[in-house]
Amino acid sequence: MDLEEINTVAVLGAGNMGHGIAEVAALAGYDVCLRDIKEEFVQNGYEQIEWSLGKLAEREQISEADADEALDRITPLVDVGEAVGDADVVIEAVPEKMDIKKDVYSEVEEHAPDRTIFATNTSSLSITELSEVTDRPEQFCGMHFFNPPVRMQLVEVISGAHSSDETLDAIGGLAEDFGKTPVRVHKDSPGFIVNRVLVPLMNEAAWMVYEDEATVAAVDSTASYDMGLPMGLFELTDQVGLDVGLHVQEYMHETLGEAYKPCPMTEEKVEAGELGKKSGKGVYDYEDGDGVEIPTDAGAEWIEDRLLAVMADEVAQLIDDDVAGPDAIDRAMQLGAGFPDGPAKLADDRGLDDLFEALESTYEESGAARHEPSDAFAEAAEDGQFYAGDDAGGEDIVSFDAIAVEVDGKVGHIQIDRAHRMNTITTDMIEEIDVAIDQLVDDDAVRAILLTGDGDRAFSAGFDASTAAAGSGIEAAELSRLGQRVFGRLEAIPVPVLAAIDGYCLGGGMELSACADMRIASERSQFGQPEHNLGLLPGWGGTQRLPRIVGEGRAKEIIFTARNDYDPETMADYDFVNEVVPTAEFEDRAWELARDLAAGPPIAMKFTKRAMLAGRDGVDAGLEVESSSFGHLFTTDDLWEGLSAFQSDRDPEFEGE
Repeated sequence: MDLEEINTVAVLGAGNMGHGIAEVAALAGYDVCLRDIKEEFVQNGYEQIEWSLGKLAEREQISEADADEALDRITPLVDVGEAVGDADVVIEAVPEKMDIKKDVYSEVEEHAPDRTIFATNTSSLSITELSEVTDRPEQFCGMHFFNPPVRMQLVEVISGAHSSDETLDAIGGLAEDFGKTPVRVHKDSPGFIVNRVLVPLMNEAAWMVYEDEATVAAVDSTASYDMGLPMGLFELTDQVGLDVGLHVQEYMHETLGEAYKPCPMTEEKVEAGELGKKSGKGVYDYEDGDGVEIPTDAGAEWIEDRLLAVMADEVAQLIDDDVAGPDAIDRAMQLGAGFPDGPAKLADDRGLDDLFEALESTYEESGAARHEPSDAFAEAAEDGQFYAGDDAGGEDIVSFDAIAVEVDGKVGHIQIDRAHRMNTITTDMIEEIDVAIDQLVDDDAVRAILLTGDGDRAFSAGFDASTAAAGSGIEAAELSRLGQRVFGRLEAIPVPVLAAIDGYCLGGGMELSACADMRIASERSQFGQPEHNLGLLPGWGGTQRLPRIVGEGRAKEIIFTARNDYDPETMADYDFVNEVVPTAEFEDRAWELARDLAAGPPIAMKFTKRAMLAGRDGVDAGLEVESSSFGHLFTTDDLWEGLSAFQSDRDPEFEGE
């Protein structure tokens, strides 16, 4: 079945995942049948969708008309035959129990048309075993969404032993049409990618505490503040639910062996009903407030090495077993688990041989099966890295991780490439931008630069606070100076820079956009400098550039109020945004304008920017650069090309000579 043939989707299960998947499908324009075993269950799921769509409209992420149309596309049902009788794709999202899922497929098989593709949202169970309950195993695959499906970008598309390429292509295309990022899992392996890496990591954290090697505070401080993970591992455990995590651990223990044995601490807490945030108590106690208190400075290097080594071993096994490559693993962990960098890159940066030795040493002391390095890890350590040569850098001119750089015709394109973290800015990213500036300025073909953010949620939501470590005021000042220097270089480069802003443009992201010569924004964009809410001030040139663009009074308003909800029309009134573009037309307009700028006279562009920057030191200085530049331009071939084109009523073709 081709993607174009898919019109109707049946979602089985109206719980958190099921109603979220149904909402995503309806928003993408598909007719959806949402089914559960009881009327009260399916109605509750339908009401949750109605509430969620209302919130999206309230936040202006979609229009009220879009919300109403999406809800109209969803039909809540209890009867299985009615739900799947005309479905092109069935997405099953019932409880994570093999027997329950098998019973569902046995029943669905009787009513679904022969053409229908079955896709299970299981997070870890065998795709192959489930597919063999049906008479169409080649039309069966995994389609694993992450919670909540409306917000999370990743969808793991998992091949069972019998899944056809046509089925996998159709489901991958469907995920993309839902606005998600599919990552292909080439083999049916327990835990697939994200859970295969994450569950042993969380289990190891529990064992370290259970065996009195470390405290909860030390582990979560290491994970959050030393490794830069989005939350502490025990914080994540409580968020997911200890019972849910234990179920996956038990399945992996059963299928993968003794190395995946669940920690008794987890088992004891589940038996005691301490399931995490949902029960009021888990590893942390939530009965009197938030419950999670993670110190910023309690981490330890040995804990970080242990956790990195455990992840590296799982990555090595996934690669060796042809489940996924390092790029797919890293992408999945970034999108599905919010990692700032993927585990393969983190391990490469730390040194595979050092991590292998750390795990081997731990095994010699503990004798625990979970610490015995795999043969795959030993081979990877001998090779020295997961990424070979340019594999980590894709088709970029040089290898980048936090940004993507390309040259399209005369336009150099810098894209902030951290959609999984709202394109937030890190120190490494600033340094990569510095390298990209050199690269693009040295390329004579580049006549303009387009600056964008990956995805449709944010140009950049500011500095990534999760990458910040406790340090001195001197270190913080150096971070400020680094950003000031690199952003200043971007502002001063001799070609025009266009910032195309789609989504959030906040804090350091707004400071970065202020370095551009022009800014356009989609209708759904939001702006703000919220640093004062943190007791900080804009530290990458925002106190200087913003007043020059919008005036001192407006700049003080934006910074002092610390609002993060300025709409693009207001920012256009304030002269920060040059043009507000309908969202559907935004990408085309960004490239159109960038190419128009690139078609301009490069020498005149360079001198114009130089004169304007000189004028900041005083009008006389600016006028002096202006007059000398004016004289120089009279000696260029570009001037005569411009005059000739004007007289001939044609577009000039400037060569920069």
